[in-house]
Amino acid sequence: MSGDRPRVFLLAGEASGDRLGADLLRALRARAPGLAVAGVGGALMAAEGLESLFPMEELSLIGLAEVLPRLPALRRRLAQATEAALAFDPDVVVTIDSPDFSLRLARRIKAARPDLPTVHYVAPTVWAWRPGRARRMRGAVDHVLCLYPFEPRYMEAAGLGASFVGHPIAAEPVPPEAARAALRRELGIGPGELLVAALPGSRRSEVNRLAPRLGEALGRVARGRALSVVVPAAPPVAAQVAEAVARWPLPVRLIDPRALPPAEADARKRLALAAADAALAVSGTVTLELAALGTPMVVAYDLARPSWWILRRLVRTPWASMVNILHGAKVIPERLGPACTAGALAEALAALLDDPAARARQRAAFDEALAWLGRGGPAPGERAAEVVLELAGAGRP
Repeated sequence: MSGDRPRVFLLAGEASGDRLGADLLRALRARAPGLAVAGVGGALMAAEGLESLFPMEELSLIGLAEVLPRLPALRRRLAQATEAALAFDPDVVVTIDSPDFSLRLARRIKAARPDLPTVHYVAPTVWAWRPGRARRMRGAVDHVLCLYPFEPRYMEAAGLGASFVGHPIAAEPVPPEAARAALRRELGIGPGELLVAALPGSRRSEVNRLAPRLGEALGRVARGRALSVVVPAAPPVAAQVAEAVARWPLPVRLIDPRALPPAEADARKRLALAAADAALAVSGTVTLELAALGTPMVVAYDLARPSWWILRRLVRTPWASMVNILHGAKVIPERLGPACTAGALAEALAALLDDPAARARQRAAFDEALAWLGRGGPAPGERAAEVVLELAGAGRP
């Protein structure tokens, strides 16, 4: 690398990686105005100056049913990305999440250029299941950028370099009180009325299995309480969620992302979550988003019995939500597997709504967890950029 003109090859394969990549690119350019960049990314990375080799969406596949028919095309894209990376002659290669494709790419590049530093952004969740994945990264990846503070030790134990850079959710601003109050008025939430955000999942299987239970639980909780429900539907399952909540035993305010531009839909979802007094949420990234917005919650999750039995024997943590994992204790009520019944969810949510002190305890625990994830410090993209530039300097005298 010469002076402030590093050459960085980046690859992101899905929307979450595109967001991380855009933040990283922005921070890299701020530190090195002469940055040269090539690779694969989405619209957000394009806005930061990346000309993608091919549409990132070609890599955003989930499950065998989607992957198998696309295998020949994926192999061609892997060869294309490898050739482009080597021709670009970068100082460092950064792959972001999407491990199935990313690590194959890193391994091919490393085989051709053993001296070229390779970085993978987002550690595999070896602390939760399949711990052998970290060891299999050796020889392909030199350094891992970790979202959670406890992850570097797992990577280092596998012989990898690792840095904690923080979670992007911790860096997102919380909507101001005036905006939250305005949304409550818009939704018709009266003084003294409770607003619950219901989040029935972001996958079809989750909505099919859990939306009816959430609806029944909310119907029970609403008896004898001044209670309203808002449902910000996840874009991939918006139509399915709309159909499901239409069958719930109480009226809901649906925030349908299909009617809004993506950025506006996301902002409105975050505002609704922040405006709610509590949430009933299917386990997923949204539980960390709720914590960042200060919204107390009850968490639900279940699978078909055989799948649940297998999962419980594979997973190495007793908790589903990241706040509980970070604290090493059940700060948030979780109703999982056989315990995830409408009655159990209703009981836990009613207890939370009726106990302001319990909601305050959750918020205090959220503040601690978000501090551990980097809130109040440098943004994750900035921390990641420092590591990438340091490795780029080491990659070429």
